[in-house]
Amino acid sequence: MFVTYLAHDLDDPSIWRRAEMLRRGGAEVRVAGFRRAEGPLPEPAIVLGRTANGRMVQRLGAVAKAFPRMARLVPPPPAGATEVILARNLEMMMLAASLRRTRPARLVYELLDIHSMMLGDGAKPRAIRAIEARLMRSAALVVVSSPAFVTNYLRAHDRPAVPTLLVENKPFDDLLPQGAPSAPRPDGGPLVIGWLGMLRCRYSLQALDRLTRSAPGRVRVILRGRPALDVLPDFHEVVGANPDLDYRGEYRWPDDLPAIYGAVDLAWLVDRYQAGQNSDWLLPNRLYEGCLNGAVPIVLRGTEVARHVEAWGCGVVLDAPTDAAIHAALTGIDADSLATRRAAVRAIPRARLSMDDAECAELTRAICGPQSLGRDRRAAA
Repeated sequence: MFVTYLAHDLDDPSIWRRAEMLRRGGAEVRVAGFRRAEGPLPEPAIVLGRTANGRMVQRLGAVAKAFPRMARLVPPPPAGATEVILARNLEMMMLAASLRRTRPARLVYELLDIHSMMLGDGAKPRAIRAIEARLMRSAALVVVSSPAFVTNYLRAHDRPAVPTLLVENKPFDDLLPQGAPSAPRPDGGPLVIGWLGMLRCRYSLQALDRLTRSAPGRVRVILRGRPALDVLPDFHEVVGANPDLDYRGEYRWPDDLPAIYGAVDLAWLVDRYQAGQNSDWLLPNRLYEGCLNGAVPIVLRGTEVARHVEAWGCGVVLDAPTDAAIHAALTGIDADSLATRRAAVRAIPRARLSMDDAECAELTRAICGPQSLGRDRRAAA
């Protein structure tokens, strides 16, 4: 099995988790894609160019520049190996099509993020979806990270009838540090909320700022991760002006997770960056990481992540994205009620929150296809 993984952002940790998943499943993997940051990558990769967050037109321009060079930059796999091209997002599907003109390969479309330009009834979204549909007809499989992407996008927009595979953003079980459970919150102490990961939701920043200012010293927010300053240019100013907003910088994944989540009572999983679209459909990494480390999730009713949390019976559900709803949901959370919610989090089966090698092998077989596996076995004999 030889997988060429075309990645939209080599600086996104999820790219390397997917590559590791495939390797654990028995595939040989090489990664090629674009960069959005500086510094060393986790492992060698073929860099196709540079792109910028949220700038679809610029990203398409970078793809156009890479298009005529793809066969040279990403040569065929070793003789006898059957190639699978896994293309992350639409622009990578365009480059995958270029490669498949030069050699046979199984094509898999990884649809984990739907840009707002692809949604709506205007001429531009319809044109982009027409390009996507043409490319999808050559795909053997579509990988999604949430069932809501199937319901609200693939079916709602009448995408080609390609089989889908659900691969949730669960971390590897054996890489997770076994930290001590969070300490009980003392009566009278502040309620501590953690907003962790990619920090790019203006609603969340403003809502948490207003929440803490309305009750100084009673609610505290710890922020960890990478702020998207293109979306939140005033992030550091807002945090610096509020003593109950505590930004502690980026963190090492997964090493720092137990200490980070051990310092909070609740994990903020509300995301309104693309309200009514991706924000309502996705299942974020922080859902699994937070629950594995004992933090009680805060979610917004009507979203896919809320449906999971409600099914598990373990979280705090906001009825609406309003200050009143936030206050109503958090009022009355004391040490006893928090302990009850934490017990519900601990009761979630670990397999629902993390991935083991057997699951990696199963998913790799689905991505590579039984026919590919058989040919590789015969080539190795």
